[in-house]
Amino acid sequence: MNTIHHRIGALTESTEPVYEALTTIDGLANWWTVDTTGDASIGGKIEFRFPPGGFDMEVVELEPGAFVRWRVVDGPPEWIGTHIEFRLSRSDGYTIVNFAHTGWAEPVEFLSHCSTKWATYLLSLKQYAETGTGSPSPDDVQISDWD
Repeated sequence: MNTIHHRIGALTESTEPVYEALTTIDGLANWWTVDTTGDASIGGKIEFRFPPGGFDMEVVELEPGAFVRWRVVDGPPEWIGTHIEFRLSRSDGYTIVNFAHTGWAEPVEFLSHCSTKWATYLLSLKQYAETGTGSPSPDDVQISDWD
């Protein structure tokens, strides 16, 4: 199995602003995609829509202020059954986000594209946590013809 990993730090007073950005529909819509709907509680399903398509995630695990885990239940075939995890910790005034998108069956070109897109969205998460304004889709950085 293949995994995408990223690490960012957001200058915040606690993990709470980042955790809220990951666990509320409004928070998610402010850094990932404005077209976000659903139920962000454990067992709920969140629908994320983008101009070229979308993903549905089941919320699998939430540890307040520390951990979020989703399972992809609908979207591109390469994503179905994969997991997305955000581990939060504190270091020198920063909330550290250790991100992983696990379970990719093959190291296909789409994995490389998604890795770069995740990096841009994690920077949007950082921006949103620090300033209250992110760069969610459709106002995100366009990196290729797949956007």
